Amino acid sequence: MRRILLSRRARGLLIAAVTALVVVLGSGVALLKVADARSFQFFGEIVDHVDTTEKVVALTFDDGPDPAGTRPVLDTLAARGVPATFFLIGRELAAHPELGRQIAAAGHELGNHTFSHQRMVLVTPGFVADEIEATDALIRQTGYAGEILFRPPNGKKLFALPHYLAGHQRKTIMWDVEPNSYPEVDASATATANYTVEHVRPGSIVVLHAMYAGRQQTRDALGPIIDGLRQRGYRFVTVSQLLSSAGSH
Repeated sequence: MRRILLSRRARGLLIAAVTALVVVLGSGVALLKVADARSFQFFGEIVDHVDTTEKVVALTFDDGPDPAGTRPVLDTLAARGVPATFFLIGRELAAHPELGRQIAAAGHELGNHTFSHQRMVLVTPGFVADEIEATDALIRQTGYAGEILFRPPNGKKLFALPHYLAGHQRKTIMWDVEPNSYPEVDASATATANYTVEHVRPGSIVVLHAMYAGRQQTRDALGPIIDGLRQRGYRFVTVSQLLSSAGSH
C-alpha cells in the first residue's frame, strides 16, 4: 500500500479544514437546539409557563379548526365550564370559518398558528409576515376581539419569526406539558389524562392536539384531564389570563 506523505503546510490546511467543518456542523446542531427550545430564542419574549404559586393552568389546542374535533372539544369544555386557548391554522380557518366563529362565540381565546403550518425556521421575513398577518385577519373575521397570541408550528423558531414578533410586541407562546409527543402516552386516553395531571404544576401551559379525526384518544382524555386537575385544586384560565396573573418566565 502506498503511503501518502503530506507536507507540514498541507497537514496544517487539512487540520484547519476539518476543524472548520466540525465548527460548522456543531453550529448547525446548536441552532437546531435553539429552534426547538421552549424557553429561549434570539429575539423577543418566549413563554412556556408562568411563575406562580397559584394553582392555575391554561389548556391550549393546536391546529384546526376541523369538523372532526371542534364541536366535541367545545362541548366538553362547555359542560365543565372551562375556558381554553385555540391556536388555529389560517388555512383551516379559511376552509371552516363557521367553526372559528363557534370557538369565538363560546368565549374561548383564539391564537395564531400560522397560515400554512410550515416550520418557521429557514424562512424569510416576508414569508413570516404573510403567514401571521393573513391568519390574524381570518381570526378577526370570526368576531374574536381579544389579543391574538402566537404559537409556532411544532414549536420551531429561529431568526425571522422571533424578530418579527419582537418588532410587533408579541410573545412566542410555548408549553411545558405535551402528552401527545410521547407515543406510549398518546396511544391511550387514560395514559394521556394521567400524564397531563401528573405533570401540570402551578402556571403550566398544556398543549393538546384534539382537532383531527385521528385524535379521538385526546378528545376522550379531555374530560378526565379537567376532572383530575380540578380534584387537585386547579383553576382553568386562558393563556392571556395566565400571563396577566403572574410574571412570565
